[in-house]
Amino acid sequence: MSAAEFAAGFRADFAADAAATVPGEAAWTPVCSLGDIPALGARRVRRPDGVDIALFRAESDRVYALLDRCPHKGGPLSQGIVFGESVACPLHNWTIRLSDGRAQAPDEGCTPAFVVKVEGDQVYLRREQLLAPIATRAAASCGGDCGRAA
Repeated sequence: MSAAEFAAGFRADFAADAAATVPGEAAWTPVCSLGDIPALGARRVRRPDGVDIALFRAESDRVYALLDRCPHKGGPLSQGIVFGESVACPLHNWTIRLSDGRAQAPDEGCTPAFVVKVEGDQVYLRREQLLAPIATRAAASCGGDCGRAA
C-alpha cells in the first residue's frame, strides 16, 4: 500500500469515526488498540494532514503521544529507544520527556504533545488536536519554544 493510499484510508476512517461517534464522545478519536503499541516501544498514527504522531508505551505502561519529530534535527522519535518516561532520538540521542515533549538538559527544545485517553484496550486522541495545524499545537504544547534548537 502506498503512502497516499494509506493517508486516504486514514482520512476515510477518520471521517467514518467522526460520524459514528456517540454524543459526548465527539472530542475523542480512536487511533489503535493498546496491544498495537509494544511495551517500551512506539507506534505511528497519521493525522488527516499526513503528519505522523508517535504513540509511546512507557515503562509505567502509560501511553503518551508526541509529534514524531525531534526538536533538534527532526529525527523520527518513534524509532528511538523508550526508557522510563522518555525517548532517545535515534539520530543524535537527545532525550525527550514523553509527558510534555521537552528535551532534557543540556539540550533545549520541544516537540508537540497530544492528549491521550485509554479506555479498556482502546487508545484515543483528542479530535481537535488531530485536526489543528501543527503550528497551533506547537504553541499550545510547547509555549513557543518548539524546535528552538536547530
